[in-house]
Amino acid sequence: MAGKISSMTGYAVATRELPQGVFTMELRAVNNRFLDLQFRMPEELRPFEQPMREMIASKVGRGKVECRVSINAAGTGGTQGSLDPAALANLLELATAVRTAAPGAPALGVAEILRWPGVLVTQALAGDALREVVLALCTEALAQFNASREREGDKLRTFILERADGVAAIVTDVKPRIPALLAAQREKLLARLADAGIAADPERLAQELVLYASKIDVEEELSRLSAHVDELRRTLARGGAMGKRLDFLMQEFNRESNTLGSKSVDTSTTQAAIELKVLIEQMREQIQNVE
Repeated sequence: MAGKISSMTGYAVATRELPQGVFTMELRAVNNRFLDLQFRMPEELRPFEQPMREMIASKVGRGKVECRVSINAAGTGGTQGSLDPAALANLLELATAVRTAAPGAPALGVAEILRWPGVLVTQALAGDALREVVLALCTEALAQFNASREREGDKLRTFILERADGVAAIVTDVKPRIPALLAAQREKLLARLADAGIAADPERLAQELVLYASKIDVEEELSRLSAHVDELRRTLARGGAMGKRLDFLMQEFNRESNTLGSKSVDTSTTQAAIELKVLIEQMREQIQNVE
């Protein structure tokens, strides 16, 4: 069974409904050479940033990851609270003094009284209870996040392997053409000599063919391409973090395909080199997404 691979791109959202409100955590990520964590959260949650950072870093190797946490006090259960008698008494005393000094001043409404700072005391999570909620939410969001990255990783694996199969097919197709090219060049040289009325010198002819064979010899390039395809398949089968290794392999693929193109002496080999470069570029683009 093939090991799991992950895309650097992913998204997840987790929520937790409590009497104090709805806690929501979003994780989203895009490609990046290294792990770059950014947090957006209320100030009261800042003390928990470091343990969240450590938790995410233990499960994510690369990517620009944004973690956004919000608290919506208007949750399903509403915000439970109670009146502070002292704050209420102080407010009413102040209101009475104002109306004594300005008899025309309107009386305070219930909504205005409840909005006055300190009058309504809400039940808030604090300390260990708040830490437990936040870290549990992070664990849930992170599990969803990595599951989405692995699903995308499976798609990337399939895409890359299909292109690798295409490279292997081109290599298999090009190999038998080399002897035919040598035979065609020999016939061409003999025809030129015959047209010029010059008798063929077997030794000189052999030297020319050796030089030509050296010029078009791509056996080494084809063998390396085959080896790179095998290594690519092994790497994808192992799973785990592999983006940097795959990126290096693409550089090697490109080097061999460029040499193959430079040694081409017929249209079919040139076309094969072009098709190789297209497949390699398609793989390289998708590998940029692999962790």
